[in-house]
Amino acid sequence: MGKLVGGGALLALALFMVAGFLRADADPFAVSTIVALLIGAGLPGAGGAWLLASHFGVGRRIDRRREELRRDTLEAEILRMAGRHDGRLTAVEVAGELAVPTTMAEELLNELMARELADIEITESGLLVYTFDDVRHLSEKDSAKGLLEP
Repeated sequence: MGKLVGGGALLALALFMVAGFLRADADPFAVSTIVALLIGAGLPGAGGAWLLASHFGVGRRIDRRREELRRDTLEAEILRMAGRHDGRLTAVEVAGELAVPTTMAEELLNELMARELADIEITESGLLVYTFDDVRHLSEKDSAKGLLEP
């Protein structure tokens, strides 16, 4: 709430200063008048705009969207990796190839599993292997038939 009030107050001050400069008898094209206008109205206006932008979360939305794009890109890379590894991956392989922490690789793989793009298997030694059945069967797509074809 403070950013909203402060930003509004600074913008109001900037508008008040501009109105004062417009009513003044000073030469509007003099360098000193332009500098005074920039300092007297420009700085409060810029500060007010910054406070309002941060209050309404402009930066957070951009950061959130950037993170979504990053995760989408990493998921696409995981699917490409699955194609190169016969549809079977471990978190360590993903972390190594994508240069991300193992915990993030596990999160990404678990998200793909939650969206039913991957399944999980476990080896006798306890290693979790993520399987991508659709990727494993991509070679069969050329022999696909219509649903109603015999």
